[in-house]
Amino acid sequence: MNVTALARMVRLSHSLFALPFAVAAVVLVARDAHLEPLRLGLVALCVVAARTAAMAMNRIADRRFDAMNPRTARRELVTGEVSAAAAWVLLLSACAAFILGAALISPLTGWLAAPVLAILLGYSFAKRFTWACHLWLGVAQMLAPIGVAIALTGAAPLPSIVLGLGVGAWIAGFDLFWSLQDIDFDRGAGLHSIPARFGVKGALTWARGLHLLAVVAVTAAGPLAGRGPLWLLGSAVLGGVLLLEHRHVAPGGELRPDRLNVAFFDYNAFASIAFAACALSDLWVTR
Repeated sequence: MNVTALARMVRLSHSLFALPFAVAAVVLVARDAHLEPLRLGLVALCVVAARTAAMAMNRIADRRFDAMNPRTARRELVTGEVSAAAAWVLLLSACAAFILGAALISPLTGWLAAPVLAILLGYSFAKRFTWACHLWLGVAQMLAPIGVAIALTGAAPLPSIVLGLGVGAWIAGFDLFWSLQDIDFDRGAGLHSIPARFGVKGALTWARGLHLLAVVAVTAAGPLAGRGPLWLLGSAVLGGVLLLEHRHVAPGGELRPDRLNVAFFDYNAFASIAFAACALSDLWVTR
């Protein structure tokens, strides 16, 4: 089994996008949370395992379409660098790790693990029947901050829900950017997406709206939890980076596909890490 190819297949390094907002969720509930090292380790395990399972399911479900799409024809599962059996082993292992980790945290999180997985894995099939597949992804990602709060406090306080809304809108928005590359293929293959349904200009409008919602919600979550000025600074950085991302990808409202990779990886990685750093600093200053 080629472990390196498996890690590439599920873009394991992209956990960099998810973990910082899990950290921000910890900051929001820190005053009422159980922050034992074992519990925090299990939370981190669950975040990475859930994301790995979702990505593995996506690659397995889309294998036939990936083989037909020139942009994705070199993916590991298509070329045979990763076998179907290895992909299924990774998927089932990640699901098992998520369920086990959740069960070890508390009975409540253990019971919630299966329905959460159903939402995460279901996203891989959404594009077959609804153009709102990006919003499905947003809902799936919204569950992460809420799940972190439940794992650490046994409840889902309002700030964690508002943060989850912001995270979901942020990720749905940049998923829209990414899917713009496949607008013609999706239409030809009978797949559904916001770009395929509303066109490039309509998709960019959706992305702007989602990212505006993301900044508003992430900003509001801090004061709702009693967080201070450094949380607001992190929110301002997030908003500024998203504005630059839109100007980079679509200057003057015209899409530049050649700039999507930089926007997707560099801008979003910087935004999530910078925000998490500000949130942690706020916790240290105002504890």
